[in-house]
Amino acid sequence: MESVLQINEIKKSYGAVQALKGVTITVPKGSVYGILGPNGSGKTTMLGIILDVLNADSGQYLWSNYESAQLARQHIGSLLETPNFYHYLSAKNNLEISANIKNRGYDDIDHVLKLVNLYERRDSKFSTFSLGMKQRLAIAAALLGKPDILVLDEPTNGLDPAGIAEIRTLIIKLNKEGITIIIASHMLDEVEKVCTHMAILKLGNLITEGAVKDVLNDEDSIEIDSADNKKLQLILSSYQGVKSMRTDRMINVILNNGFNTEDLNKFCYEQGIILNHIQRRKRTLESKFIEITQ
Repeated sequence: MESVLQINEIKKSYGAVQALKGVTITVPKGSVYGILGPNGSGKTTMLGIILDVLNADSGQYLWSNYESAQLARQHIGSLLETPNFYHYLSAKNNLEISANIKNRGYDDIDHVLKLVNLYERRDSKFSTFSLGMKQRLAIAAALLGKPDILVLDEPTNGLDPAGIAEIRTLIIKLNKEGITIIIASHMLDEVEKVCTHMAILKLGNLITEGAVKDVLNDEDSIEIDSADNKKLQLILSSYQGVKSMRTDRMINVILNNGFNTEDLNKFCYEQGIILNHIQRRKRTLESKFIEITQ
């Protein structure tokens, strides 16, 4: 698959703190690529480097199909922090100011307002907008100049569920328009719903990357329960079919390849444990994230 961005062994430190420790990732063209990780994992530092806001200590990155990083920047829209829009001006007036700052014309202002579903409110003051609408206007500003690539840092941060849903719908819509989108986020559930590819960072290290379906690897968990879960947990720790196990109210296990629910039930029965509950649960990005970052 053709890539739009290749990052190779990027390192960045702030004094004694290593923010990035030799990270290498490839962003496919046409993807929605999520860079995930808790606070302090290096997500924002990574975006700052690929947007030339920060300099890496070592390593390199390459925006494919562009002769230079400067030329690539002309085809990239970015949102690292919410622009300082004027509250007393309309959405359209604010975008005109953004266009002037970016040396863009006004020709596509109506187009980007339609893309983010704010055209009908183009003459409304910014102060009348909800948080979700304000964030959509910020994304509209990033879309000025018809970029091929959109880079967003925590685009749903601070939004209520309705605002998060608005941004999620917008990201899917923009991707269908042919825009490659790179998102840094810690909101796993939302990223899982929009991303095609992902990388997970922890304390500056790349833990895993690839297509979301490959990272999750179809590893559904099996939720089981018995009258004696302490004994059940003990016998499962010696079962070769169990890849991983965690205990909540019930016990959730992920099986190794070649083992299934029937094998698990049979093993427990042979060890004197009768399961009173057994149910397959679809693997979530959250469970995978917890597993690989602990």
